[in-house]
Amino acid sequence: MSPDPLTLYKLIILYMLDKVNFPLTSAQISEFILEKEYTNFLTLQQTIHELKEASLITARTVGNRTLLRPTAEGSKTLHFFQDHISTAIKTEIRDFFRKNEIEMRNESSVLADYYKSTSGEYEAHLVAKEGRVTLVDITLSVPTQETAAAICENWQQKSETIYQFLAEQLF
Repeated sequence: MSPDPLTLYKLIILYMLDKVNFPLTSAQISEFILEKEYTNFLTLQQTIHELKEASLITARTVGNRTLLRPTAEGSKTLHFFQDHISTAIKTEIRDFFRKNEIEMRNESSVLADYYKSTSGEYEAHLVAKEGRVTLVDITLSVPTQETAAAICENWQQKSETIYQFLAEQLF
């Protein structure tokens, strides 16, 4: 018995989240589902919203990205119903990850955001993770929003080099 389309989209999202050991962004999930033309953007957003409302996934916004993870209940649900996802779709998901995993992991593991602090300065919050382990978590206070934005942009490009430098200097 085939599930209704909305249920299938939910199962696809849960399956994708289950196949990686790092959070996926809603953009990464959208890239796959929209590229394969399974559904449109609005239906996909509704599906993600319903998964959050049902506590099957968690969503955390960092900067301009929403990081999605399955909950224990979401993993359990997938376990019971994953055979409702066709072998062809599962193969497409595995191929998508094989092709994009390194880039996707980097997008989810290097985070940068800035905000105005109570002192009036701007704080750039920079994080580098490996799976669920935080390797570096730095907050820099700077005088202007432009400087904070530049630091966040540079962190995305240079976090690995900076981490290596810190490790060499401190160990």
